Order: sequence, then structure tokens, then C-alpha cells
Amino acid sequence: MRTGTNHLFIPGPTNVPETVRRAMNVAQEDQRGPEFGGFVMGLIRDLKPVLGTTQRVMLIPGSGSAAWESAMVNTLQPGDRVLMARHGQFSTLWAKMATDLGLEVDAVDVAWGAGVPAREFARRLGADRQGKIKAVFVTQNETSTGVTSSVAAVRQALDEAMHDALLFVDGVSSIGSIPFEMDAWGVDLAVTGSQKGLMCPAGLGILGVSDKARASKGMRRGFFAFEDFELQAAQGYFPHTPPTPVLHGLRAALDRLQAETLPAVYARHERLAQGVRAAVTAWGLETVCESPALASNTVTAIRTPVDAREVIRIGFQRYNVSFGSGLGPLAGKAFRIGHLGDLNEGMCLTALALAEICLREAGVTVALGSGVAAAQAVYEHQAPMALAAE
Repeated sequence: MRTGTNHLFIPGPTNVPETVRRAMNVAQEDQRGPEFGGFVMGLIRDLKPVLGTTQRVMLIPGSGSAAWESAMVNTLQPGDRVLMARHGQFSTLWAKMATDLGLEVDAVDVAWGAGVPAREFARRLGADRQGKIKAVFVTQNETSTGVTSSVAAVRQALDEAMHDALLFVDGVSSIGSIPFEMDAWGVDLAVTGSQKGLMCPAGLGILGVSDKARASKGMRRGFFAFEDFELQAAQGYFPHTPPTPVLHGLRAALDRLQAETLPAVYARHERLAQGVRAAVTAWGLETVCESPALASNTVTAIRTPVDAREVIRIGFQRYNVSFGSGLGPLAGKAFRIGHLGDLNEGMCLTALALAEICLREAGVTVALGSGVAAAQAVYEHQAPMALAAE
């Protein structure tokens, strides 16, 4: 019999705030009704600042993976060459999807723990005198490794090579939590989902689409056709049945982001992440992320000298806590603490206190309270002086 709160510290789906949960408790409604279109258009309007764009935003029933596929099939054709890096589970899955769709993937394999190789991208783009590369893909925040890469550096590589390739960015575990500037970085396709920084359940893919991307000729498609989803921008209606409760949750989540302000949201995520990383150092362990400059403010992947699956098992079975597992070649070698979305200092301290117990029971030499104290020292001096009333 489990009592109390189930502590969810995976990097997504994230905790859903009570205000968002209440907002989703609605009766089913007519998605063709006279008020629904205006409601959806309001969501699109308020998503634009979160993506850092004044261009089109499309809402697609499905997950972030649905938005991935939609971005590709609407702008690329079978046989098109695309430049990608594989440096974690999700960048690898994106490359696999591109291959499955018939694209020619020029893949750069780097260590899981490194970032997007902007210099190698620059070299390959500079050598592509005939413009065979039609798109460059960047995973801004690799959720499996806790690494954040510079999108601006890849845009610079494209500009310096005077290359016309489209720029795709996976922002699934970054948008709404760390800075994202679609227009300033010249991003053509920005992909995210409802279940991470936007604090909602899974069920909605979100796509930022530039004018350049919209003018591109894609492959054969059905459900994901951009021309159908453009009804949203004009009238607010979906071409297919939308997940209406999730949309109401998104409305409440966007209201929360606006009330806190995006700069404060980004500062909070940075502060909480610094505390988690300080704890890992105090434990004498290492993160998967190879460079402090690339450390993610939404998730930390922690290497363990024992089977990390045992740490996760102990947490779930004995302490009612869920940590993220190591994925791919990191299975059993690392576990992850997600620190994004609806989160505060007390929640992070809970995650660290429980992680210490689980690590010790799994056989890792960790002094109880060491990581918690290290994080407390960070939070004590950086926490906001006052809390805004909801």
C-alpha cells in the first residue's frame, strides 16, 4: 500500500500543476463550435513568445515525435540529404526517423555526453558547394544525457557557409524551460510537446514553422499536411479531432508562464539545476555531460559505479520515487533527475535526499545529507526574496 505523494523526477512527462489539472476537468465540447476557434487562436498567440517567434505555430494531436514527423514530411522529399548528429537517445531516434522516411542522413557520431559538433557541421556545410544538404538538425537539449547545445552556433555555421539549408531544432525538453529564440536563431522548424516545460499531459505536438519552411515542397502526406493545420492560424480549428482537455490545460500553463515571466522561468530552472549539480559533485559522482558549459538546466544524468537500474528500482519500490533511467548504451550506467516544469527548491531537495538513500542501498558510498547540504547552499543564496501571489 503506497501512501502520500508519488515523487516524479523523470524528465518528462513532468509534474502537472494543480491549476492545470483543474483546468482540464471539463466536459467534452464541440470543437467546431463558435467559441472554440477563438480559444485555440489565443493559445497560438501566447505560444509564440515561448518559442521566440512571430511566425506560424501549429498544434498537432500527438507527441513531440508526431511534430518531428510533421516537420520532415512537409518540407523534405525522399532522397534529400540532411545533416544530423547522434549524441544521445533522442538525436539518434530523430536520425532513424529521417532514414525511415527515405532521407539520406549524413550523420556525425559523437560521444554520448558531448554536444552538437558545430565545427564539424561548419566544415561539412562549407564543403557542400552544390547545396546537396537540404536541412540541418539540432537537438537543443539531449534529454538522455543532460546536454544542451548551442543552436546559435549552428546558425552561425550556416550563415558563414552561405548555405540555404533549413534548420530543424528539437526543443522538446527545452522550450518553456530554457531560452529558445526561433526567429533570432533563424530556426525554420521548432519542435516541442505539451508534456515537459509546458506542464501538461502528453498528447499535443507543437511546431513553429518559418515562412521559408512553409514554402518548401514536402513528400506525400495525409494526417500531417501543413495546409490542413493552417486553418488554426486563420480560424483556430483543427483538421482532426483535438485533445480538448489538454488544450484547456495548456491555457492554464501558459497563464502560469506569463505570470512568472519567461526570464524568471529560465532563472528558476538554472538555479534549481545548479543545486542538483552541486549535489552530484558532493557525492563524488560524475554527470554524463562532459562539459560544465553544456550542462542542461532541465535534466541531469548521473553516472553510477553500480548498476543504476538498482538505484531506480529501490527508489520506486521502497520510497515511492521515480527517477529517469539510462537509455541506450547508458542503460544501467546512469540514472537521471529531471528538474523542469512545475518545480521548486523543496522538490529538488526531496529528489536529492531520496537519491542519496537509494544510492547507499544500492552500494554506493555516499554520506547522507552531503548532496542535500550542497544544494541547500546554492538555494539559500539564490532563492527569490518574495513569492508572487497566484
